Amino acid sequence: MLARNRLVIAGLSALAAALMLAPATVQAQQWPTRTVKFVVPFAPGAGADIGARLAADRLQKFWPQGVIVENRPGGDSLIAIRQVVGANDDHQMYFGPSGNFTPHPYRHEKRGYDRKTDLLPIARFSNTLLGLAVATSLKVNTVKEFVDMAKASPGKMNVVVVPGITEFVWDGFVKTAGIQITKVPYTNLVQGANDMGTERVQASMASLAILQPCMQGNFCKLIVVNGGDRVKIYPDVPTAVESGFPALALEGLVGAFGPKGMSLELRRRVGADIVKVASDPEIAQKLSATGQAPNPGGADEFTKAIEEQEDSVARTAKILGLPRLD
Repeated sequence: MLARNRLVIAGLSALAAALMLAPATVQAQQWPTRTVKFVVPFAPGAGADIGARLAADRLQKFWPQGVIVENRPGGDSLIAIRQVVGANDDHQMYFGPSGNFTPHPYRHEKRGYDRKTDLLPIARFSNTLLGLAVATSLKVNTVKEFVDMAKASPGKMNVVVVPGITEFVWDGFVKTAGIQITKVPYTNLVQGANDMGTERVQASMASLAILQPCMQGNFCKLIVVNGGDRVKIYPDVPTAVESGFPALALEGLVGAFGPKGMSLELRRRVGADIVKVASDPEIAQKLSATGQAPNPGGADEFTKAIEEQEDSVARTAKILGLPRLD
């Protein structure tokens, strides 16, 4: 009798545990029940936007209800982030660079979100390849020549820089190089880069996807890439370290983030689908053609990379003398 009672108790305990887990598991199995939305913090044509659209198109094979991309540029990415966080809807995700929000603690006192609880890493999709391009009319071929020209004309040149960690790195570079260049804000960063052809701006540090139209139109020249490796489609362009300006070094991290209401089980399922898409050779080829590189990784791997990026941002903030605002 005692043994039978023990078996009954054990069975009831297992049933209770299963029932406790059931809601999240059922949610993950039934999801999606409607159209999924990727909210991108850039205008159409930016690197993350292209990646989001490639992912959305391919994910329709896994998510038959469909995937749409919504562009919400501006506000140093706070517009896009607050939309996702405020909705707290597991069918709506932030898709973009982690570097767009890792500098926020040093730039915005009132952010309206907590990165560790409100933006949950789902999966890493790619690396945005970044570079510094200058107006062709300057006839500058290297970073050193650009720095020398800026020193000779302090405050007389304008630059367009992608908000977020790219701008943060740029500020650190400007300070260490001892130059003065005016930053001009643009909602449409592609237009900002193209304005190098009108001489309204003289330089732009952005994704290669943003810079490619002006390079193809011969309005600007790529003089350095920010990543640790040279880019296959521009093999003659040196890296920041090779150019002797390590302050310009930067790796882009792009992926999907869910709101706090998204269960762990669902994040794992969605993340596995995104990693499958990012690992597809056809997607890799399309990303490379637009100045990006596939870099699939799960939530744990993505989280670790973001934490390393946050450490790098903290070091740059120290150089700039910027305290945390929280």
